[in-house]
Amino acid sequence: MIAVDQNNTEIQQPRRIIDAHFHIYNDSFPLIENQGFLPKPFSIEDYRHRTKDFNIRGGVIVSGSVQGFDQSYLKAALADMGDQFVGITNLPSSVSDEEILKLRDHRIRGIRVNLKRGVVSGLDNLVDFGQRIWDLAGWHLEIYVDSRELDEVMPKLLKLPKVSVDHLGMARSGLSQIQKLADNGVHIKASGFGRTEVDVAKAVKAIYAINPESLMFGTDLPSTRAERPFNVRDIETVCEALGDDKAIDKVFAGNAADFYHINL
Repeated sequence: MIAVDQNNTEIQQPRRIIDAHFHIYNDSFPLIENQGFLPKPFSIEDYRHRTKDFNIRGGVIVSGSVQGFDQSYLKAALADMGDQFVGITNLPSSVSDEEILKLRDHRIRGIRVNLKRGVVSGLDNLVDFGQRIWDLAGWHLEIYVDSRELDEVMPKLLKLPKVSVDHLGMARSGLSQIQKLADNGVHIKASGFGRTEVDVAKAVKAIYAINPESLMFGTDLPSTRAERPFNVRDIETVCEALGDDKAIDKVFAGNAADFYHINL
């Protein structure tokens, strides 16, 4: 499949993509300012238009900090997107077992812990919460964190039964920590290239070499608060770093399909 960049140059695409990280901002549902910020609307139609040249087979809608603990937008988006799409939501550790099980029936697969935007202020119950949602619903914790801050979090993350980390950990200087997480079975999202300091090609090569099952590609659309938005060249960068068709298919589709229980 062929896509074109902003200069109308043709770029070869992976044969299939599970988009492991994107957001929907529907202003028909509640939005909460985070650090004085509210995003522009980004609808399902907007997402489909932005990805029309990609062979998207499914994906993961991730709740942002501005969506608080609202589930109505996510339920509606998942119903519209169809069975090949699942959700990651925001929930407090005080959430009831009953609510978690109800949300699981809506194809929600885990809970996002936002350490980057100040949404979560303490780590004391991180392991207990992660173990609880795993035992109850087979859910995992997704961690949004600056990898330079992983020294405190690392021992807790490695105790969790199932966990993912967003955007290659954000910081170039924290790549060794991200590699350690991958080596211990943590899944790492190759996403958010417009918001990360990481040398993407170097990070992708290093993480894949350590654990071929770890990396999962995501567009991070609509790239809110990123220095630059996602573009098709980000896909090309990852493909060139991986080099062969087997690795490309794992990172762009197979790993996320296995992790999120999405059929390919």
